[in-house]
Amino acid sequence: MRTNSLMLREIREQPQALARTLTSAQSVVQELKKRFATRRPRLIILVARGTSDNAALFGRYLLEVSTGIPVSLAAPSILTVYRSKLDLKDTLVVGISQSGESTDTNYVLEWAAKAGAATLGITNRARSSLAKIPDHLLLVKAGPERSVAATKTYTGQMLALYLLAHALGARIRMRDLQRLPELAAKALETEPEVAERAERYRFMRYGVVVGRGLNYANAFELALKLMETCYVVAERFSSADFLHGPIALVEPSFPVFLYASPGPVWRSLKEILDRLEALQAELLVFTDRGHREAYAARRRAIVVPEAVPVCPGMPEDLLTPIPYIIPGQLLAAYLAREKGLNPDRPRSLQKVTLTL
Repeated sequence: MRTNSLMLREIREQPQALARTLTSAQSVVQELKKRFATRRPRLIILVARGTSDNAALFGRYLLEVSTGIPVSLAAPSILTVYRSKLDLKDTLVVGISQSGESTDTNYVLEWAAKAGAATLGITNRARSSLAKIPDHLLLVKAGPERSVAATKTYTGQMLALYLLAHALGARIRMRDLQRLPELAAKALETEPEVAERAERYRFMRYGVVVGRGLNYANAFELALKLMETCYVVAERFSSADFLHGPIALVEPSFPVFLYASPGPVWRSLKEILDRLEALQAELLVFTDRGHREAYAARRRAIVVPEAVPVCPGMPEDLLTPIPYIIPGQLLAAYLAREKGLNPDRPRSLQKVTLTL
């Protein structure tokens, strides 16, 4: 049964939002390519909060893997609270904000511009405060996002970071990125199955989300969605960190959600998958049709019904994060419904949070 919460409507809008973002960003990407062809940054700093910070975590893996440039996630308090000075010579500072009104994100971006760093903004709002600050602006063309829980802007921000990697010279072709709207549409085909499986978790109070590499950020994002829309205490771990102690939490029927992506991370994910099955965890795996080993003979897998393509010369899991997060978003929305909650208006939250 389909429901019409704003969150679900916006999840379903993602293929169109991604396609608009790709089309509108072409001129900015060309400007960035010209700039970086003559002066490539030696360091990239990403600054964000909330869901945007999870997109930044994805960006850290993506940019380091595909460009070889070291990437740091900014701690805004270094500037806003401790008033420390940083050496930003030959640095690119990227501010990421859905609304463009995140006060500490904007403060860091503004300070970085004055300190001589190259600056880039990624936002969904062309007339926001953030849009006025940086040298370059990549707009996420998601349209108004009215649900408090961000969904289509998260994947839009991820796409913007792919575009940045392309502009920095990564071997990520535009025709590869043009497959992402189609992959998002295929991921939405899991909705009936996700809606049915959500009922199983109606009484869930706590759980763990596990990922690694390029899908590590998705573990953070799914956990955040479970916390803010379903009021579930959801911890998130890399598969490596989970084995270093937290796996002791797991007992029969303990809920664990696992992003089972292919490529270099699969060996460690397979190890933890086998351990979790032996411990009789309540396990739900997110994967895609091309990764047969991850879902073969496993009854509890949500499978994107399309093989995610591989970018030549890049890791096999490079394009998996956007199609993989969509079933997770759907799960949070339908689980909220099962619990009798409104995912569009979580208690104690508002769309724009101002911190400094």
